[in-house]
Amino acid sequence: MQMWPGFDAIQEYWQDAWQRSILFLDVLRERGNIYLEHSTKEVPHVLSFKVELIRDGRTLARPVNYVLARIIPPEGTKIDPTKAPVVVVDPRAGHGPGIGGMKQESEIGVALAAGHPCYFIGFLPKPMPGQTIEDVCRAEAIFIEEVAGRHPDAESKPVIIANCQAGWQIMMTAAIKPSLMGPIILAGSPLSYWAGVRGKNPMRYLGGMLGGTWLTSLSGDLGNGVFDGANLVANFESLNPANTYWTKAYNLYSKVDTETERFLDFETWWGSPVLLNAQEMQWIADNLFVGNRLSTGQISTSDGVRIDLRNISAPIIVFCSWGDNITPPQQALDWILDLYDHEREIVENGQTIVYTMHQSIGHLGIFVSGKIASKEHGEFVSCIELIDALPPGLYEAVITEVDENTVNRNLVDGKYLFRLETRTLDHIRALGTNDAADDRRFATVGRVSEINRGLYETMVAPAIRMSMTEAMAEVSRAVHPNRLRFAMFSDRNPFMAPVKVLAESVRSSRQPVSSDNLLLAVEQAASSWITTCLHSFGEFRDSTTEAMFLTTYGSPWLQALVGLGGPQTAPHRIERDLVREADVARLRAELEKQFEVGGMIEAAMRALIYVRMPEGSIDERGFSVLKLIRASRPADKQMSLARFKEMVRQQYLLICLDQDRAISTLPKLLGSDTERRKTALEMLHGVLAARGEMSDEGKRRLKQIEMMFATEAAKRNKAEAEHA
Repeated sequence: MQMWPGFDAIQEYWQDAWQRSILFLDVLRERGNIYLEHSTKEVPHVLSFKVELIRDGRTLARPVNYVLARIIPPEGTKIDPTKAPVVVVDPRAGHGPGIGGMKQESEIGVALAAGHPCYFIGFLPKPMPGQTIEDVCRAEAIFIEEVAGRHPDAESKPVIIANCQAGWQIMMTAAIKPSLMGPIILAGSPLSYWAGVRGKNPMRYLGGMLGGTWLTSLSGDLGNGVFDGANLVANFESLNPANTYWTKAYNLYSKVDTETERFLDFETWWGSPVLLNAQEMQWIADNLFVGNRLSTGQISTSDGVRIDLRNISAPIIVFCSWGDNITPPQQALDWILDLYDHEREIVENGQTIVYTMHQSIGHLGIFVSGKIASKEHGEFVSCIELIDALPPGLYEAVITEVDENTVNRNLVDGKYLFRLETRTLDHIRALGTNDAADDRRFATVGRVSEINRGLYETMVAPAIRMSMTEAMAEVSRAVHPNRLRFAMFSDRNPFMAPVKVLAESVRSSRQPVSSDNLLLAVEQAASSWITTCLHSFGEFRDSTTEAMFLTTYGSPWLQALVGLGGPQTAPHRIERDLVREADVARLRAELEKQFEVGGMIEAAMRALIYVRMPEGSIDERGFSVLKLIRASRPADKQMSLARFKEMVRQQYLLICLDQDRAISTLPKLLGSDTERRKTALEMLHGVLAARGEMSDEGKRRLKQIEMMFATEAAKRNKAEAEHA
């Protein structure tokens, strides 16, 4: 066994290491040049699709730096005018625009492939003077209304895919204008900012460890009224020091022959930080990151309208991941616990919420991974009509691969089966929640933040604002590490001039090291050791930060000083809404009159819901049968999707309100036409058989329904015979 490498192995390794180093530097040079070129564009983006500008937010009455663009379908793509348009909304969280359409296999790509018209709401690098978050929400409402108006033949309202920061912004828009949107897909979007579990979600402690949002104010003042998004990117990168300071660079260095294109594509987006107005960022920090006021109904518009997420009437689909350290599942889902005490309240409110959790994908992978696009996003888009027609309630989407054992595979669109399982709030609580003591700690941070920011605004801010100039602010942004590290390797740096020539020479004589070279193994072992050390440092830093946070803000003395000393302090959640409760009571009263209203279709739908309800599961196969039945009818007799949704919701609520009465009144809805009754029963059997074997309770209920249909038919036949 060879313990030491021979001369040839040493020579081979060092030649390869030298060549990789030159190629690595050349990639950084290209990255720097791309950054400089990208920063000079008026509308920089990384979309891989051709677009047509539809609306420019800068021309609105309350101008914003957002735009609405139509995605021009690639050649050969067939668009169905009856399908709902899909609008992908870009996250404005420090980095550049275009993430939802960065690849052909992307959120935009899967929407186009499914035949949906597609639009994109993006943004420009610089905000309009004085624009606010509310202005952006109102602009998004105008854009979505524009999209809906351009598709009068579509059977449902625009489907919205909102990534990360765009998610909470779209939810605000939907709460203000609930009639505008169809289903809303939230991808990695935080809505409950205090949520998390100890030992895993350190980012939620950042506001407390910085003493609140006074540093946000300082950053905005140093930017002369502009907040640099590079600071947000730096915060994201600080979560994983191993990846930021070593793994990403070493991955490029070790695979420089094959990794260059992917690296440059991603860095073009990640390395192009944009700007926000200081007041926009201050609003976000005060009301969301530290205040957690969105899901608790503590935010109002400038004209006094409270933003209540319970107002949203469109189905809400939440896509999150256990591998996401920026928006963990608790922050993506615990807003539901802030709004409701019991899943029954979700049903009474008429809200449909669907969630699904990936086991490992990271935050950015939710938007840019081709595997995620082809599976999760592909299934959401292909089954969007099913989701749109769901009865109100809480569901988990389960996506499984189709195999030879899958019943009725022909009814499945693609290679994955989309199934929805009913869930309770206890399923959300089981993911991990704060206790009352933790909520008090975060509430204490909010009070401390208000005090510190007040002191800053009074004692420091006036002097900084008087002395700061735009030129000074531009210089401070130019030397930000997240910009400087790009520019310093560009062709502007004279020391990089020889790199391009050397790289061309290296490529012409490239000699990669053999995979069994001992020194290459030593290099890889050293890289693993460095990665492990940086991971350990990050874990130690996070655990120390958590301990300091819990100790500091758990202090009864500090809580008392900021006015939270009383034991009667209530948990941080939304307050009662008497108007909403009156609406629920009114809905119940109206439903009481609907048990005997309807005909054969309503009876069949009520029977279908009744039979399937014990299983707590819906999948796309049964809905595919319903669509086939609908398509088989003459066009003038086909039920609209809107009417179908209304009927499903009403029949489901009737069963929830009084199951026995809902079933006992079925005979009054069945009508006297024997053939229609037979057809309805056949339709019921077809839908129920689509997913295969039924539960014992489902079989019992089906037999009950069959006897009810058959008994009524026998009675009519007997009466007709006697009359004749």
